[in-house]
Amino acid sequence: MIVELLFITPDAEKLIETAGRTAYLSFDKRGKGTEKAFIRMIIKNGHFSVIEHAYATVRISGVSRVFTHQLVRHRLCSFTQQSQRYVDESNFNYIEPESIKNNLEAHSLFVKFIGDAKNVYSRLQKIGIKNEDARFVLPNAVESEIVVTANFREWRHMIELRGNSNAQWEIRNVAIEILKILKKHAPTIFEDLEIDRENSTVKRKEL
Repeated sequence: MIVELLFITPDAEKLIETAGRTAYLSFDKRGKGTEKAFIRMIIKNGHFSVIEHAYATVRISGVSRVFTHQLVRHRLCSFTQQSQRYVDESNFNYIEPESIKNNLEAHSLFVKFIGDAKNVYSRLQKIGIKNEDARFVLPNAVESEIVVTANFREWRHMIELRGNSNAQWEIRNVAIEILKILKKHAPTIFEDLEIDRENSTVKRKEL
């Protein structure tokens, strides 16, 4: 799994401060580093609409269609995903859960199923079936790639929800990687979301 930052709003925290101070007409209070205290204040008070002015775009690759099906439920994002209609999937890579990989019987069943899916897909192609119809035999384990754009409020929501211990392992791991990236570029916006490395989860702390 690879998470790559493609774009982020330049000087995002200053932009958020400027936008937020419009509500109070308190532009005269801006100065070096004032955005940090301002952002902490609006987050503590639950004024999350202000942080919607900044965006980030990431490319996520080496993930399963199981993962992408979960991700696209977040309707306030913009998505562009690898197409199984236009991409030849005859030699597709796949994601195998550790619970299956570490179980000899389960792994054997899984690998056989993947092999059968590849074989049927290729045979359908050979007898003239277009990729858009041959793809109906592809499993959710097929590796995919997706680009996601969201504002900071939505990223916070997704990371907190999908980084929770109750989230499925693959999307939880992606949420953690995205949080690592966003903390580097907009640390104050995401400082109350902490990574519990021991349990591979995200937890929210009080500012």
